[in-house]
Amino acid sequence: MFGNILITGGTGSFGKALLNYLIKTKYKKKIIIFSRDELKQHEIKKKYMNYSNLRFFLGDIRDYERLEYAIKEVDTVVHAAALKQVDTAEYNPFEFVKTNILGSENIIKAALQSNVKKVVALSTDKASSPINLYGATKLCADKLFSSANIYKGKKDIKFSIVRYGNVFGSRGSVFQIFQKQSKNSKYFQLTHKNMTRFNISLQDSVKLVVWSLKNMIGGEIFVPKLKSYNLVDLAKAINPNKPIKFIGIRPGEKIHEEMISFDEFKNTYDLGNYYSYINPIVTKSNKFYKKKFKIVKNNFSLNSYNCDRLSISELKKIIISNS
Repeated sequence: MFGNILITGGTGSFGKALLNYLIKTKYKKKIIIFSRDELKQHEIKKKYMNYSNLRFFLGDIRDYERLEYAIKEVDTVVHAAALKQVDTAEYNPFEFVKTNILGSENIIKAALQSNVKKVVALSTDKASSPINLYGATKLCADKLFSSANIYKGKKDIKFSIVRYGNVFGSRGSVFQIFQKQSKNSKYFQLTHKNMTRFNISLQDSVKLVVWSLKNMIGGEIFVPKLKSYNLVDLAKAINPNKPIKFIGIRPGEKIHEEMISFDEFKNTYDLGNYYSYINPIVTKSNKFYKKKFKIVKNNFSLNSYNCDRLSISELKKIIISNS
């Protein structure tokens, strides 16, 4: 369906989930894992040693020449590689710029110099109205991928973005942190009593990317309709008997996350299970969405405070399914 697929950051939580999905569907074309992590590539090789269509490239998206070599004969790129830790970004800004912005530029340049037809880049809720460096670098990356649809010329290639919130149970997620604190600490450490976060499962993030690859016009940011949760409720769902200590907001941290800002509603369309935010200067997608879909209501925004909230009992069910 998508031809040969290259997954950057393919040894991360999302990359492994997408790979698992493709193998379960008995995908016939090449699946190329591109990442810096030699050990994790080795572990994936052992797990799928009987899958003949799997290829591995050890490399960094900062290295254009390596990326250019890996992207040969690729039809579809799913770009998941990024540096992601909010507090780490504040103390290592140059490293985040090199990977999240300049690395994204390399993806675009390499795709334009090859026969790639579709590129979907993974974004984050922190890219909407960013207050931290991580979010700012991802916003820049979003803009790069969206605008690539303008300067591609007549080349038959599309660039789109998917933006979603915290993946439940992924590496370094708040759920994993709370699980460790529940076992090893005297109390849960929370930064603010009112803090909320969007919630999406790894499986749903994969479904979103696959759906986007099937439906992309080019230049849009696809946003799923998600529920959120209060972090206090998550802690109570994990262990209601453990006390909670509030330690203060970390550098660059928001109380509530956002996926579509108030200023973006004029270019946001309701697709049913998803929203699509359109870059107003990408003419083709603007014409398509205006013809096919309704724009959201005036003064619309989507943040983890104003959307439907998961209850403690719902969170307990999610925890059980992730155990």
